[in-house]
Amino acid sequence: MRKGLAALVAVTAMALAWRLLLRPSPENAGPGSAPSPTSAQDAAVEKALATASAPAASAITSNFVAAPAPQTVFYSAPAEPAVAPAGNPHSLEYTNLAPAIVLDHLRHAIRDYGSMFGGNPVGSNSEITSQLNGKNPKQANFIQPEAGMRVDEHGELVDPWGTPYFFHQLSGTRMEIRSAGPDKVLWTADDLVAE
Repeated sequence: MRKGLAALVAVTAMALAWRLLLRPSPENAGPGSAPSPTSAQDAAVEKALATASAPAASAITSNFVAAPAPQTVFYSAPAEPAVAPAGNPHSLEYTNLAPAIVLDHLRHAIRDYGSMFGGNPVGSNSEITSQLNGKNPKQANFIQPEAGMRVDEHGELVDPWGTPYFFHQLSGTRMEIRSAGPDKVLWTADDLVAE
């Protein structure tokens, strides 16, 4: 019974302290003068201790033991190396479609191939191009010139700036397709990538 009463008094004192903490005191309520959060908390605890019984005061005091000052932790993502474009951007050579749309059409063509044959085409750019261009078991053609897909004189799929795409096989069903972008140099900041 005494423990329950002491706990009830402690909870009531903490609730009262919390209430006092949220309500500004009349002597500090002047315009532009707000009490600091720490001093308001200290005042609320002192008031609760003054009105509480000895066991409740002991419980309150043990709950407000001085804790170490909080440490400031700064989180930062690792900086990605900034790779600037290698040269001046070139104008589009092969299509008037947006390069991202052309890349998306190529991604869909590779996914359609994968759906039909149970896996992506494999090999170098020219080998992948020939598989997409009908050299497959069903002689299906997935390359659509009206969708911005172009094949150069070497038999390679090229981006809208005339640079061959880079195909990176991630798995049997996933492939990364990289366009060198307007600077025509792979692995720079202006590259376009689709998966």
